[in-house]
Amino acid sequence: MTLDVLTFGCRLNTYESEAMRDLAGKAGHTDTILVNTCAVTAEAERQARQAIRSAHRKNPAATILVTGCAAQIAPERWAALPGVARVIGNADKLRPEAWALDAPPAPVTDIMAATETAAHLVTDFAGRARAFVQVQQGCDHRCTFCVIPYGRGPSRSVPIGAIVEQVRLLAGRGYREVVLTGVDITSYGPDLPGRPSLGQMVRRLLALVPELPRLRLSSLDPVEMDDDLWRLIAEEPRLMPHLHLSLQHGADLILKRMKRRHLRADAIALGRRARSLRPDIAFGADLIAGFPTETEAQFQEMLDLVGEMELTFLHVFPYSERPGTPAARMPQLPVPLRRERAARLRATGQAAAARFFATRVGQEEAVLFEREDRGHTEHFAPLRLAGGGARPGELRRLRVTGTTPDGLLAEAA
Repeated sequence: MTLDVLTFGCRLNTYESEAMRDLAGKAGHTDTILVNTCAVTAEAERQARQAIRSAHRKNPAATILVTGCAAQIAPERWAALPGVARVIGNADKLRPEAWALDAPPAPVTDIMAATETAAHLVTDFAGRARAFVQVQQGCDHRCTFCVIPYGRGPSRSVPIGAIVEQVRLLAGRGYREVVLTGVDITSYGPDLPGRPSLGQMVRRLLALVPELPRLRLSSLDPVEMDDDLWRLIAEEPRLMPHLHLSLQHGADLILKRMKRRHLRADAIALGRRARSLRPDIAFGADLIAGFPTETEAQFQEMLDLVGEMELTFLHVFPYSERPGTPAARMPQLPVPLRRERAARLRATGQAAAARFFATRVGQEEAVLFEREDRGHTEHFAPLRLAGGGARPGELRRLRVTGTTPDGLLAEAA
């Protein structure tokens, strides 16, 4: 074994894991296990701790390095796990000097004082068909359930030139789709000269890298989408017709207690505007079930929102109290009730996805393949090619012939 990377959490972590794999590899790390943690839920932390213990049992001689949001917030807890040689803070993890073999153990610095985003050019994503590019880091908002600002710090943006350079390199290496990622990408730009918006950055990126066929955006805040982004949704076919929205709930009182900046009506208005500009657009959404004080009626409002907005791809979390957050001090729902509501919400999402899949039968879809028989359409619908035969990374147009329980089905011509 040379260098193994275990990643938990979001797409930004996926990008950063590949950046760290590159940095650690160039520094000469061997027989090393890098664990990139997530702090969004207690379950994510539990899985990372379990993975560290398992890795140490299987290979007690390996050097285990731990980083990521959970490690940033409570470094002493992670340093105490068996086999862990070092915890590397989020402020240092993309700096080459942090990965030198002779780098001395360094304290995890306060990420809340961060003033810059460390960008790193990543040209390979461990066999993935699509590439990820970090455009933004950190968050200036303080949702009552969220601990991520304490792990990531304030919002900082990557300059447009660096983003263009990264995407151009990736397109040159054969990646047909790039996903722009960050903690709160709709807050992109105010800290940069000229204060470019996310839409302005995307417009310039697409103009400067015409060889890139597909661009996708990670999670968007419903109240921060700028006019340039709306124009791109209407006019730019290379921007995929799939928006993943950070909705979190569908009841106004719960949204206020979450300290979100949108209400139910704002989300519905966004959906209608997007469909008026691009009728076939598909929506994904982050939703939390079982938030403190959530009544059955309020939970039903969230279930109803799935149908009213025609949400297709749900990312459902049962509420997980995070130490130090305001929501953790609110009256809590029993954990079994949270899980039961999350299961009901997932079932509602599965039914909504099935309805969407049915509308695509007979349609011709552009599919990016991750495996010889599996890929995703422009709407990010999973598709299986009967009999296989595709090359990972290949972009192919196919007619949808049917559906499966988890996506679409096509047959080679």
